[in-house]
Amino acid sequence: MAPQEQPSRASITPPTTNTRHFSEEEDRSDDEYQPAEDGSGLSRVMSAAEDEDRDYTDALENIEIEIERMEDGEQEGADTEQDNNEISPATTCGTYGQRDDFTAIRRRRRTTFSEKLMWRRLGLDARPNTSKANRLLAQELVPSSSQADRIIHYDSRAYCGQFSDDGNFFFSCTQNFKVQMYDTSNSYNWKYYKTVDYPFGQWTITDATLSPDNRFLAYSSIRHLVCLAPTDPTDFSDHTLLDLTNFASDLHGPRQSRTRYGYMGRSGFGIWSLRFSGDGREIVAGTSDHSVVVYDLERRCSTVRLSNHADEVNAVCFGDKSSPHILYSGSDDQTLRVWDRRSMAAGQEAGIFVGHTEGLTYVDSKGDGRYVLSNGKDQMMKLWDLRKMISPSDFAQMDLSPYTTNFDYRFSPYDEDDYRPNPNDCSVVTFRGHSVLKTLIRCHFSPPGSSNSRYVYTGSEDGKVWIYNLDGTVKAKIDVTKATRNSRPRVGGEGMYEYDTMGREHGWKTCVRDASWSPTAPVLAATSWNGYNAAMGTVTQHSWNDGAEDDEVDPQLRGSYNAQLVAQEEYNQRRRETRARDNGRLRSNPVPRRRYGQDEDGDQDW
Repeated sequence: MAPQEQPSRASITPPTTNTRHFSEEEDRSDDEYQPAEDGSGLSRVMSAAEDEDRDYTDALENIEIEIERMEDGEQEGADTEQDNNEISPATTCGTYGQRDDFTAIRRRRRTTFSEKLMWRRLGLDARPNTSKANRLLAQELVPSSSQADRIIHYDSRAYCGQFSDDGNFFFSCTQNFKVQMYDTSNSYNWKYYKTVDYPFGQWTITDATLSPDNRFLAYSSIRHLVCLAPTDPTDFSDHTLLDLTNFASDLHGPRQSRTRYGYMGRSGFGIWSLRFSGDGREIVAGTSDHSVVVYDLERRCSTVRLSNHADEVNAVCFGDKSSPHILYSGSDDQTLRVWDRRSMAAGQEAGIFVGHTEGLTYVDSKGDGRYVLSNGKDQMMKLWDLRKMISPSDFAQMDLSPYTTNFDYRFSPYDEDDYRPNPNDCSVVTFRGHSVLKTLIRCHFSPPGSSNSRYVYTGSEDGKVWIYNLDGTVKAKIDVTKATRNSRPRVGGEGMYEYDTMGREHGWKTCVRDASWSPTAPVLAATSWNGYNAAMGTVTQHSWNDGAEDDEVDPQLRGSYNAQLVAQEEYNQRRRETRARDNGRLRSNPVPRRRYGQDEDGDQDW
């Protein structure tokens, strides 16, 4: 039984405006960007066009427009201390989605989705508004169905699954050291590509990343080796092994040469996170060696090693797809660090984000060199702005130890009574409600093409995908547990000794570890630990359905498939029998009449 849902609470801090910044359309070439000579990294950002920068800054500080929610439930989970009519400043300036016309807002109403479709079909909007109208339509198509269009079953736990940037490719990684690849050029009709293996892995495949041209897939385990495999379904050549402990001979700097193979030696060098650079020439990795390593694919050696973290680095990413210079890293030392490779003579980070009180599980960049998102074991997801980071000199005066409990998130629940907020928190928005337990659960920005960059979303240990608005309120929740419960028979002694809170022996559990929103369609793929005792894995496909699941009739059962997308009729038959049995039980057990003298909550009513 999934744990009781916790209300979502959000806190918003407008970004400071004393630092200049880019607009999303501006050129960010290396010639215009000059890092500080004192090694402070991103202390100065290139000058932008004066008019655009001034307009953007004014929007961030001055625009506060009251809007009405489209429906009463949209405010579910909002912080009681937050004004329900206030929205995040980032949503008013177009960085995260679009607003309706000012006229509609002033009239205290918002145009419905059907109205927008009608006006577009009639062609009555002015031509300059067509692009904005299309973006407004896209951001309303949120995949929120708890009925899965497709359930892909694996015989071991699924750890991650992602669409490519163009939406034509999807991969999933499982604990049996296999990576499955699929053709998703049609987002609603997937085709199986191929499966590749990781040889001699340890525990599981920890992460995988696609090259920008979709030709190669790099994947890792808790070892020092990365596998590089071609994605072409007709190419059955062996994968290439990349040794990330093969450091370049010219690699130097503070704390970078304790041993030949790093802090823990080759045997203790495990990789938790991988990302390709935007040009496809490098791979950045976060390691159990407390370090961030950059591997050069042409030189076949590691050229950068950053060792300022005090604990394992669970997540890494590049800050900008057009430039390989800015790196983000999230660690169990509670910090998210920003690195600028052009000003690292002293081996020092450019800045630090402080606010999480437990270790970070994932980091995702918006890809604009400005905003970054993180998930933490303190059960919070945070949005950060590059202009609000803390300098290394200021961070050196801080002590983070009083605010952490160092609880073991794999086995223990998080006690919110022990939570102590860090007064130096520099995040822009904090999202609460989902559960980050058992494993390194991931979070992401929604894509610009199919959602207009309007939302952020995350997996959760409670078996759901949580989709948040940028003001911290909950936009939608996808219940993967409901979509997959009893969708496959018990295998052997799987979950035999597992019970729910009512003592019933079923033991079906779901933990959503990763989720991916298609960049070309309102489709979301949830990658989960699933089954009895969550011992197996699934990838479930959920799409926008315009509230069809609220119909009184039973929704159509979707198909179950194996890893090669072969339909599993025995699984589908089992689900049909289970549904028929449950429906018959409901019809044969009508709700009893309420006893006289008791109200609805069971208390005496005299």
